[in-house]
Amino acid sequence: MTNPNVVVPDAKSGIGVTRTVAVSNSTLFSATVQNLLGPTSGGSYITISRKKLPKKLESSVGRPRISASWVDSMRASSPTRSLSEPDHDQIKNSWILNHPSALGMFEQIISASKGKQIVMFLDYDGTLSPIVEDPDRAFMTHEMREAVRDVAKYFPTAIVTGRCRAKVSSFVRLSQLYYAGSHGMDIKGPAKGSKYRKGNQAVLFQPAREFLPMIDEVYKALLEKTKSTPGAKVENNKFCVSVHFRCVDEKSWNALAEQVKSVLNDYPKLRLTQGRKVLEIRPTIKWDKGKALEFLLESLGYANSDEVFPVYIGDDRTDEDAFKVLRDRGQGFGILVSNIPKETNASYSLQEPSEASYIFTLQSINFHYFYLFFFQFCMMDY
Repeated sequence: MTNPNVVVPDAKSGIGVTRTVAVSNSTLFSATVQNLLGPTSGGSYITISRKKLPKKLESSVGRPRISASWVDSMRASSPTRSLSEPDHDQIKNSWILNHPSALGMFEQIISASKGKQIVMFLDYDGTLSPIVEDPDRAFMTHEMREAVRDVAKYFPTAIVTGRCRAKVSSFVRLSQLYYAGSHGMDIKGPAKGSKYRKGNQAVLFQPAREFLPMIDEVYKALLEKTKSTPGAKVENNKFCVSVHFRCVDEKSWNALAEQVKSVLNDYPKLRLTQGRKVLEIRPTIKWDKGKALEFLLESLGYANSDEVFPVYIGDDRTDEDAFKVLRDRGQGFGILVSNIPKETNASYSLQEPSEASYIFTLQSINFHYFYLFFFQFCMMDY
């Protein structure tokens, strides 16, 4: 069985040298952030060379081309067909051996985290809330909100999401959390009342501010272009745009992808990525949920610390960047929320509410709430 504390033996050290934050409307970059993003220009803005497009988005003169393989990947990440029962069981059992239940391995996890500061990172959709047809109605339950509130009393806690920060903050309604919206391109810490906040300055970090006018243009163009596709929903997440196809007939997926492509042809500084039944248009800067996790650990003073134990829980392809960071650091672990086998960098999994068959009693109040969170999390009835 894999040691839950050291997943990769040759893990890299933490990021950065000094902890810095951004204040108010200004943006102060540490050496770490500058190394990640490149040199700044114009004070609070960033000039960054174009990132190479993913393999699925081949390009000849800087313009994305959506190939058949890209549409196939839309189907693969949004399964509508089931394997036969024996095949499914065999594949799932094999997958669980490599990604065991976080609840089943909890004694080992607690042992590995003793004496260290746990820091919680949580995706929103599909993790704290159910996946729903209308993304504007992806509300978390009262019970889940209370579970997160309890965890935040004892551990620094961040919501890391592809959603607009303001929107997910309005869903969660907990002011003591860190919120990283737009896949980490819009990070804000608690303004007051958090015992984990360092110094008198609130964290505010927006590495893609120069792209805001462009994102707004693309959002309006996609609204117009996709209105002929029934079920398509375009969402402005401030620093990225999401095109949801959960309610689109599969026969129309290719046409929808082509509509998105036709808009992106005019914006070579934007790139296309994919989540669970959603196409996402983002700036080409080298920033994702993994970079957001590193930045938040640095802001909390744990960049090079051996005394931190980060835990990241997510369900989406975009969470893989964060899972990979934890594997590379050799600290903490990632937990994938999924009831179907997926390729993942996460160490553990949560699959079904029935997994919560444990009653936890611990002497340490901190570990009690860690147990309590998982218990409540897995008991959520979606």
